Amino acid sequence: MNGSLPSSPNVVDIKLKRGSAGLGFNIVGGVDQQYVINDNGVYVSKIKEDGAAGLDGRLHEGDKILAINGVKLEDLKHQVIVDLFRAAGEDVELRVLKKLPNHLNGPTGPRPEPKSSVSSLEILVALAAVAVICGLLYMRLPRKHF
Repeated sequence: MNGSLPSSPNVVDIKLKRGSAGLGFNIVGGVDQQYVINDNGVYVSKIKEDGAAGLDGRLHEGDKILAINGVKLEDLKHQVIVDLFRAAGEDVELRVLKKLPNHLNGPTGPRPEPKSSVSSLEILVALAAVAVICGLLYMRLPRKHF
């Protein structure tokens, strides 16, 4: 890899040997298909367990791929990036920005439903109690006959 890409403890180089099923991961992103708002980067969206990346174990979903075989992936369209991966050959070197623990580079799946502090059953019981109280109060009111 050339030294023009930023280096930090979270940036790693990963060498993979393309298997019969390819590199074994899917990507998202690019200038025309932003995966993260205001970020044209390329992210790993899925790792196939039995693929080259899954068997190697260093690449994870949510990691940002900065370069492939020394070619920076910033500011490229998604299809151009896919073509670079397809033409990369058998031995592929990736420069990767590792996803920080407890930090999402972008969406990685469905968001959990927010938990309500009150269940539907509790609401129904409260409404039934209010209805009973209103009924009792109505029955105790004096009646006027005309």
